[in-house]
Amino acid sequence: MNRDISFPSHRENRFYQGMAATLVANALQAVNFLGDRFLRQSPHSLSAIEDLYRHSMDSAFSVTEAFLVTGAPHASAYYPRDFAWFYPDVLDPETIMDAHDALRRVRLLEKSVRLLLEAVRTDVVTTTIVPAGRGRYLGVNYFSRPSDTLLGIVAGLQQMLSAEERASSFLAMSQCAHAGRLLLAEYGGDLKRAILKLASELESFDADGTRYLLCDAAGPRSAATDTRAERRRFVTNACVYTTFLWGVQLGIVGENELKRLLGRDLAQYKRDLLRLFGQDGYIRHSLGPAGPPVSLVALDFVSVHRGFWDMNDASERELFAATTDLIIAEPRFRIPSTFHFLVSADNPRNKMIHKIAAPAYQGRSSWPTFNVEFADRMLDFDEASESDTYRACAQGILKDIRTATEVHGGYQELISEQGLKYRTWAYRGAVAHSWFPRFLSVWRRAYGTPLLQWHD
Repeated sequence: MNRDISFPSHRENRFYQGMAATLVANALQAVNFLGDRFLRQSPHSLSAIEDLYRHSMDSAFSVTEAFLVTGAPHASAYYPRDFAWFYPDVLDPETIMDAHDALRRVRLLEKSVRLLLEAVRTDVVTTTIVPAGRGRYLGVNYFSRPSDTLLGIVAGLQQMLSAEERASSFLAMSQCAHAGRLLLAEYGGDLKRAILKLASELESFDADGTRYLLCDAAGPRSAATDTRAERRRFVTNACVYTTFLWGVQLGIVGENELKRLLGRDLAQYKRDLLRLFGQDGYIRHSLGPAGPPVSLVALDFVSVHRGFWDMNDASERELFAATTDLIIAEPRFRIPSTFHFLVSADNPRNKMIHKIAAPAYQGRSSWPTFNVEFADRMLDFDEASESDTYRACAQGILKDIRTATEVHGGYQELISEQGLKYRTWAYRGAVAHSWFPRFLSVWRRAYGTPLLQWHD
């Protein structure tokens, strides 16, 4: 293998947003869905987990790809948030099959993160970037403005920078870290400006005589499950906190600069969010109308890997455990006879577009990747509390995801509440190739041994 890995020089890219860009982006996405509806090839005829994984990695990190995407019918568009929510272990050495696989992952990650940083430089910080040909990209928000786009961009950069810290014999890892440092030096000022702008956009919210800061007090902000378009959601505000935390950890922005804008330090900002959303003894999904506890929580409270929940404080662990126990105990949260958890116990009202083209992400469907994060947070809790409270449940979650992967011929993006492939008229189900490595990483943590082993 070559001692040096060269990253291809990037051509000049241009980014557009506004009403005209949104109309064009919507048209392109409609074509994408229709094309997937009528042209998607039959599923790969594999059933062994090792064969499914190898096929998925060959698809996800093909040298012909221009950006790291999932494999869903809308995957021709780019979602910056995915680097935080779904791709945190792309460079986990135990998920990499060989040196060639490592190289193509590193190259694709570098290209993807650079493109997102270029968008930030032009002040295009949106939920979705739709390629429009010849280095032209359309920034568009579906449903509402983002709360987690910067989080995803920082997460992608963070993964590159930490690549050489992982125990690995792959030369590509150190090269990736070097490329990450160059990107941070080149675009760090643009990221800082965007993060400080996000901090300045937080709004006051008064409750019980206390002034809180929310990103969505007056209007909804998008996060990974955003189709309800609700205000005052826990997950959107947890994403914003994590963006600030990671920005400080990477040296992109100073904590004192954030403190001047927030009027409090980050530790207090987090305590405020826990107090506000956890005032009933568990984490409410949003500060909406009152109801029975099980109807007020959602699985996306688990947030992102190494994100909001660090479990260092006993009161934080207590809130996490209470919310987790509500979800585990409620049959409506679970696909029958499995440890496969649905996003919520109550199905929200679906708009027509969700019945025809797009999934109802926040309804009674299961995201395998959210289940993986749920398992990982359970293991975080056990580790911090020095117990085995949730290990068996975490193992059960992962075991059932493995079974579903083998039954359905790949790692699914969504599974219906009956345990079948999720389908709308246009959305026929998708194999979420790029999410697969995260599953392997958490499996190793839960079971102590890897599910798959590769020999370079």
